[in-house]
Amino acid sequence: MTSRNLKRLAASGGTAALVLAGMLFLGSGLTSRARSEGVGSHNGLEGTWLLDVTVRACQTGEECSTQCAVARPTFPALFTFAKGGTLTLTTAGQPPALTTPGLGVWQKTGDHTYSAVSEAFFFSPAGAWIQTHRLTRAIEIGDDADKFTDTVHLEILDTNFKPIGTGGCATSVASRLE
Repeated sequence: MTSRNLKRLAASGGTAALVLAGMLFLGSGLTSRARSEGVGSHNGLEGTWLLDVTVRACQTGEECSTQCAVARPTFPALFTFAKGGTLTLTTAGQPPALTTPGLGVWQKTGDHTYSAVSEAFFFSPAGAWIQTHRLTRAIEIGDDADKFTDTVHLEILDTNFKPIGTGGCATSVASRLE
């Protein structure tokens, strides 16, 4: 390169560095402001949530609620509700060697209410696919936009996706991850 080209490169590099530094400075201020305002609070259900899931033992004909007896210890689950209405979930409620992560869809049903349906494949200890679990959720976000409660109904499907039973219900309490 000629000395004139090197001078131009150095001058344009200095200008680019100043522009980049300014963008980083402004960007860091915007990030701080968004975090302080509660980054997920205005997104409705979108985002990742940590759930405490409690499986319930309701009597025949009884509506699933926190009034039903606890059937097993509460366990955590992680849900990600993506823009556009898809969801991904993973849970500590089943051994990972016997089930896949759940995938599904969600939609807004009211001002602070949503519904979601997800499915996961279940396997025998020998590794054979034996059934699919379909979870249907009724979700309600309360006054705190970073928390929700829901009720869950389980339907068990065979390998031809035909219903073979229900697995009861559960309730969850969730907090948005930030």
